[in-house]
Amino acid sequence: MLKQSLSKSLTLMLVTAISLLTTACGTNPVTHKKEFQLVSESQEISMGTQNYGPARQSQGGDYVIDPELTAYVQSVGNKLAAVSDRKLPYEYTVLNDSIPNAWAMPGGKIAFNRGLLYELNSEAELAAVMGHEMVHAAARHGAKSMERGIFMQGAMIAVGIGTQNSDYANLIVGGAQVGAQLATSKYGRNAESEADLYGMQYMKKAGYDPTAAVTLQETFVRLSADRKSNFIDGLFASHPPSEIRVAANKDTLAQIGAGGDWGREIYAQKVGKLKSTQAAYKAYDEGVKALAAKDTAKATTLAKQAIAGEPREARFQELLGDIALSQKKPAEALTYYNKAIQVQPGYFKPHVQGGIALYDLGRKAEAEQYLAKSNTLLPTAPSHFLLGKMAEERGDMQSALKNYAVAADSNSEIGKQSSAEYVRLDLPQHPAKYLQAAPQADNFGNLYAVVANPTPLAVNRVQVRVIQYDAKTGRAIAQSQPMLINGSIASNKRGQVAVNGVRIATQQELQLYKVVIEAAELAK
Repeated sequence: MLKQSLSKSLTLMLVTAISLLTTACGTNPVTHKKEFQLVSESQEISMGTQNYGPARQSQGGDYVIDPELTAYVQSVGNKLAAVSDRKLPYEYTVLNDSIPNAWAMPGGKIAFNRGLLYELNSEAELAAVMGHEMVHAAARHGAKSMERGIFMQGAMIAVGIGTQNSDYANLIVGGAQVGAQLATSKYGRNAESEADLYGMQYMKKAGYDPTAAVTLQETFVRLSADRKSNFIDGLFASHPPSEIRVAANKDTLAQIGAGGDWGREIYAQKVGKLKSTQAAYKAYDEGVKALAAKDTAKATTLAKQAIAGEPREARFQELLGDIALSQKKPAEALTYYNKAIQVQPGYFKPHVQGGIALYDLGRKAEAEQYLAKSNTLLPTAPSHFLLGKMAEERGDMQSALKNYAVAADSNSEIGKQSSAEYVRLDLPQHPAKYLQAAPQADNFGNLYAVVANPTPLAVNRVQVRVIQYDAKTGRAIAQSQPMLINGSIASNKRGQVAVNGVRIATQQELQLYKVVIEAAELAK
């Protein structure tokens, strides 16, 4: 019941966001004409701004080791933005994720995964992907996909509770889920065709050879035939390549003409530092898989190998922390998480895991600080669950309920546990929110007050009162004394108590009675 209520709130949030963003699309989907006047540009930009940060957090966080690389990617984006049909405050970032992918959200917020930059070989290819994503942002393709219900439930994040680091689940909660859904939107054929067409036109206007868009798409088609390619989990999941797209791009190339800059040398120079550490990130990715398989020895070896290859990377320290936490060594884990925070304080995961380690060590006040900080970066179920636990332990039931309610919004085991904890605290105070009551009559006309318990918890000492209403006026005309249902009512079971002195002759007469739940306790 609680989760249904929270899900309705999130659905309402999504519908509101979509209603602000969705418009009819004209001939040119990226020009700022009348078809875009249904929503103000400031509202669209605000939507992207609010969700850009959480989406980046949920997709691995920013790649911060090489600021010059991010500046280079931004410079390519700025060249394309200067010739684009629709002027937006475009932003570009490089994400710390090995999966080859890129995405855009309303308002011109664009992200490139580190893994995609490994696979490209020229600035023109980077411009081809960048121009494509800019069109998606300008034409609101992501918002339109959400309107049609074509979106994922959020990024899959490996954040454990205690030693459950192998439990991969949707742990993002609250409004941050919207950003994750926008970042993982799947696009239809028409949206991809539009993005290819206008993206190639931007390339040409910016001085790049649009041939790169054709050859890159041909490469993607070849890679898509290999189901083992890591593009399958990344770019191809939301931007499916096809021979049809290749043919369309060739037609566009014939219309606008080949020729322009490829920028192979400058690309190799700017991405050189990143590519030199690719082996270290591969070791890290394999280490994460080894830990998920509970091979901590292999995971430790790979983590140390990754650190040797790139000692400045915070994720590698996190992995050692996750290994220690899985071995029930919270003090050791905390040391690694603190190293990761020192290197990159703006990423949520070491704050969450550090808070878990501190909780296990009994250092509750410090744990609250870590978990609260993590929620400012990306609200997650583990952090809110533990904050709820600690609030309850110190007697702050209002804060406990608030945190349990947020954590229950997660589609995960922690979310289910949080929902149960919320019900445990709230049911005795508001039993009518959770228990269901109705009058029933047997074959002899005897009236009973029946209570059903749909919660996962057993209840007892359920107190009810029966009210009788007038058939003509609909007003209450009589009520019983408080009645107690004997015994406990187990989860998904019913209990009842007879209403003495009342006989029911017809079904219509039964409808004049109502059962009100006044009190209940949780069974010991």
